[in-house]
Amino acid sequence: MSGSTVSKKKGPKRPAKAAAAVTAEQCRDWYHQLCLLRRFEEKAAEAYSLGKIGGFCHLYIGQEAVGVGVMAALREDDYIVTSYREHGLALARGVPARSIMAELYGKADGCSGGKGGSMHLFDVSRNFLGGHAIVGGQIPLGTGMAFAAKYRGTDQVSVSFFGEAAANIGSFHESLNMASLWKLPAVYVLENNGYGMGTAIARATANMDLFHRAYSYDMEAEAVDGQDVLAVRDAMERAVERARTKSEPTLLEMQTYRYVGHSMSDAAHGTYRTKDEVEEYRKRDPLVILAAFMKKQGMIDDDGLKAMDDEVKAEVQEALDYAEQSPDPAPEALYTDVYAEDG
Repeated sequence: MSGSTVSKKKGPKRPAKAAAAVTAEQCRDWYHQLCLLRRFEEKAAEAYSLGKIGGFCHLYIGQEAVGVGVMAALREDDYIVTSYREHGLALARGVPARSIMAELYGKADGCSGGKGGSMHLFDVSRNFLGGHAIVGGQIPLGTGMAFAAKYRGTDQVSVSFFGEAAANIGSFHESLNMASLWKLPAVYVLENNGYGMGTAIARATANMDLFHRAYSYDMEAEAVDGQDVLAVRDAMERAVERARTKSEPTLLEMQTYRYVGHSMSDAAHGTYRTKDEVEEYRKRDPLVILAAFMKKQGMIDDDGLKAMDDEVKAEVQEALDYAEQSPDPAPEALYTDVYAEDG
């Protein structure tokens, strides 16, 4: 397979496919992560249905290759900011599964101390600076982080995740304009899963090639096969290299799909799409694609894949048990984490 950057001068060549060589160790690690994201979300859905998790809950099932592929191209000191569909992104960033599950349960041992819940995961030690509930609200924040990195003279990169609906929000355009004008080390990861809640992209967007929007701001852009973790990793590496060495931003449109509803309050298929549509997309499941690649390359066999999945299931069960046993936040915790502390 070959991949090429979409040039604003030459026009689009899309979607970008995987190109760079990978090792068996890398692929096994990514497959483990894909399994972890999938099994974690399935267990979270089960716990939500049993009333163990309250509030809103937006699952990442189907989009796992985006999170895993993007994080594979980043350093530990790079910045991440995202929307409310962030369980999988936090896991891919290295936030412990038990810490995330405890947060979903609203427990004191959660990564946000039980105060954030499903939509507001936060881990400053990993520069994972929050899931944000306001559509598009995180994009200016990610742009600001890129400005801070440039101002301080570091070579850090700031990555903003958001959905296709956020690309219709004014802050998206304002942020891309300023990032290009000021030459900021930012990467904008647009996870286009085809639906803004229950609204198909064709009903809300005149030009469905969303990556074209970057050209108005003289910014490089790519459309990427968001179901292929290798293609995602390759595209992200190109964008990160551009940000680090040239301090220039990039828009990456990850063409992906969610198999479940917008949130747990939305029926699996709703009234806005058919079961046949979902099943058609399942033929390009991120786990299936990577597993097929690994088997073709002789990196693993079916027994190895099953063993990895069993290992992940045990890890997720341990996270669930941890959340169940974790204490509730103490009443006095209400008065902490209100202001930033010195140092």
